Formats: sequence, C-alpha cells, structure tokens
Amino acid sequence: MAVYTDVSFEELESFLAGYDIGAPLTFKGIAEGVENSNYFLQTTKGGFILTLYEKRVKVEDLPFFLGLLEHLSANGIACPLPVRSLEGAQSSRLSGRTAALFTFLNGLSLRKPDGAHCAAAGAALAKLHEAGKGFALKRKNALSYDGWRELVEACLPRADEVEQGLGELIRTAHDEITANWPVGLPQGVIHADLFPDNVLFMNGQVSGLIDFYFACNDAYAYDLAVMLNAWCFEPDVAFNVTKSKSLIAAYCKGRELTKEEREALPILARGAALRFLLTRLYDWLNHDPNALVRPKDPREYSRRLRFHKKVRSSSEYGL
Repeated sequence: MAVYTDVSFEELESFLAGYDIGAPLTFKGIAEGVENSNYFLQTTKGGFILTLYEKRVKVEDLPFFLGLLEHLSANGIACPLPVRSLEGAQSSRLSGRTAALFTFLNGLSLRKPDGAHCAAAGAALAKLHEAGKGFALKRKNALSYDGWRELVEACLPRADEVEQGLGELIRTAHDEITANWPVGLPQGVIHADLFPDNVLFMNGQVSGLIDFYFACNDAYAYDLAVMLNAWCFEPDVAFNVTKSKSLIAAYCKGRELTKEEREALPILARGAALRFLLTRLYDWLNHDPNALVRPKDPREYSRRLRFHKKVRSSSEYGL
C-alpha cells in the first residue's frame, strides 16, 4: 500500500455521496507497499479502506480481484469485502483514478513471525486454495516464468549498480528456471503475494488476509514457494528450516501436496525468489521520488535466490 494520488476533501465528499457508509470523520494516507494509493477512512458507520488504482493494476482485472474477494468472503475467508455503491457498482471514479471502498479488518501484521505464526499462515493458505474453488473468473499469472523476460531485459543493464554480479545471477537463474519450470501441477486461485505484511493476526491467530492484487490462476505449490521465501528467512537471510517445516506441515493438513508438487518445490522456490528479485529491482531502479513510499531492497532476494540454487531436494525445506 502507498499514496501516489492526493484526494481533496471536496473530491472525497462527492465520492462518498454515492455510498451509504456515513459521514467522514478521519481520512489519512497509508504509506506502505508499492502498488496503489490507499487511505484509511473512518466514518460515522465504521472504518474502511479506500483504494485508488495506479498504473500497475489494470482496470480490466478489477472484476476478477473484486469478485474474488466477494467469493472468498462468502466461503469463509476473512478478507476485505468490496463495499458496493448505491447503484451496486464494485468501483467508482475518484481524482482521475478508478477507486474502490473496502471493509476494514482488525489485526496486525508481524515483522518477526515465529514458527507458530508460520504454521497459522500455512493453514490459512490451504484454506484460501480450497475456498477459491468454484470462482468462475480466470486471470493468468502475468508474473509467472513466461512473463519475466521483459523485466529481465529492463533490469540487466543496470543490475550491477545495485549489487556486483547481480546481472549474471539474474541471467543464469532465468535461463535455468524457465528451462526447467514444472507444468501440469494442480492449479487454481492463488494469492501469489502472501507475505507477512499481508496476513493479519489477533491473539496469535490469523484474523485476515489482504492485498489480493497479484491473485491469479496458477500452481498451488508456487503459492507455497512464495511463502517459503517470505516467511522462512531470518533478517540475516539464513533459511530457518524449522519455520519452513511448520508452514508446510500446516498447509498439508488442509491440502496434501502431490508427489509432483513436492519434487517441484526447489525450482518453484527459485522461481519465486527470482520473481520478487526482478520486481523489487525494477522498482528500485525506477523509483518515483514523489511517491510516499520507499522501494524494498532487491538484494534480500538475490541472497534468497542464491540459497535456493544450492537446494537439490525438497527435504531441505523440511518435507
């Protein structure tokens, strides 16, 4: 989440006239994330999140994203629910952007999740995968292995400005991963970005899942590989196999992995590390100085990628 587009009080009042959510009391920007402009809105009827969609989120994808949230909510997943306008629309226009209102979820994201938190998050991912079944709309993963080439070509010329040897790491990893990417694994709706800051906790339990703007149809095991990267490395980028084992075991209680998924986990983990390395590197090299957000350090993922390149068996992840 972040703030790229300013909203005046007059614009906000006009926008809210189309909704039955009461009068505004508090309105402030949220300076986190990299995708959209987000504001916390407190009204006489409760708390809401107002999102203005910026350049990376395509308006034509919104029916998938917003419809998915409604589907997941109806199937027992605690996630932000789009607030429909008085005319029944899921989104409207505000400050020259497409915008949507969402219910506010209570809970806090964790900066240093422990093994129990990893297990709770793994269980939540399995529930999400099950709940997504039956959702009618489809969306291709634009940031899967066949969509990395453009990012690679955009980042390679300046990659070594960020880290010596980074360009060579990206080039060789991309060639290897795309040549060996597994096909035919069980697929369905995945979150594709379930980092600790997208999982809310209360009293040690998951209270909500947020930020579904990378959600798509892809391999379930790839979603698990994203979580291994996001949840199971320590601040010094040492891999914590105890956390990994807890996360995977909890996931498997809700949805058992196939033999093929288990065998594919090392290459999927490499791919997930490369995907986040590329998007972070691109944002780092093309940072908008006017945005109220600081890009995330891509070097965290070059180190993760180097770890995964040495893994030869899924047993090294605790399986």
